[in-house]
Amino acid sequence: MTALLDVRDLVTVFPSGGRDLRAVDEVSFSVNRGEVLGLVGESGSGKSVTGFSLMGLVDAPGRIASGQILFDGDDLAKASPEAMRSLRGRRIAMVFQDPMMTLNPVLRIGTQMTETLHAHERIGKPEARARARDALAQVGIPSPEERLDAYPHEFSGGMRQRVAIAIALLHRPDLIIADEPTTALDVTIQSQIISEFQALTERQGTAVIWITHDLAIVSGLADRIAVMYGGRIVETGPIAEVLTAPKHPYTRGLIRSVPSENSRGARLAQIPGVTPSLAHMPQGCAFRSRCQRADAACAQRPGAYGSDSCWHRCFHPHEEALT
Repeated sequence: MTALLDVRDLVTVFPSGGRDLRAVDEVSFSVNRGEVLGLVGESGSGKSVTGFSLMGLVDAPGRIASGQILFDGDDLAKASPEAMRSLRGRRIAMVFQDPMMTLNPVLRIGTQMTETLHAHERIGKPEARARARDALAQVGIPSPEERLDAYPHEFSGGMRQRVAIAIALLHRPDLIIADEPTTALDVTIQSQIISEFQALTERQGTAVIWITHDLAIVSGLADRIAVMYGGRIVETGPIAEVLTAPKHPYTRGLIRSVPSENSRGARLAQIPGVTPSLAHMPQGCAFRSRCQRADAACAQRPGAYGSDSCWHRCFHPHEEALT
């Protein structure tokens, strides 16, 4: 099967202090139609910058320095601004972590949604408004017909996020990049949104890249997982396999730090230290300053070990399953 999205050795840099800092460092992954890929890691690991890179939204002086972003066979890393504008919203949509990055505060919600439809389709005003209304209802907005005439400031933060998700769903895109889309939502609405994304993948074959730090959501939603640290993917594979028997110490640390009902009252496990800044990234394995298994070999950059579908970047991987 040919992947809908095939990212190969993507490098995104930001100039600072006379040198280029790699926020995304030789990242490679693929996503098939109808598949959900969970992109997981701590804040600062490069997840959001990866999403912005795929959308062609990295602000100057940041830039994609090298690599390929093959979407349905076309390299988006070399696409013109006009070509990217024709794709955004129509075939590739992104739900941003902050809904105010999506919504214009001085335009009514209905105006913003219908303009999104008119940008890519020849459609009458009544039909556009009806589709906008249905999209709001789809994400759980009460009285959707009335709320089309409201402004963003009249919505709560969670409601604004639902509107942003509705806009992303309008054109039924081939690929949705969802950057922490349910962070501001209560548990009930969060479950509703996740169910809607699952239905999209099943009904329409929509591919989803779900960017998050929440392993609980990923475990019930994603087909595969890619764990990022220091701008690199350090482990990837089928969700069940990675969460049951993670190879990389960082992946294992993330999983162990999740609160469990089986250890009520016990102290939570922690990964020692903090994520290094791009300006002071350790040589070799970026995780070695926080890893109890690190030795002299880790001063070199580890390659990818394993199979095409399940691999890790570690000289001293765990071989046993989690208990």
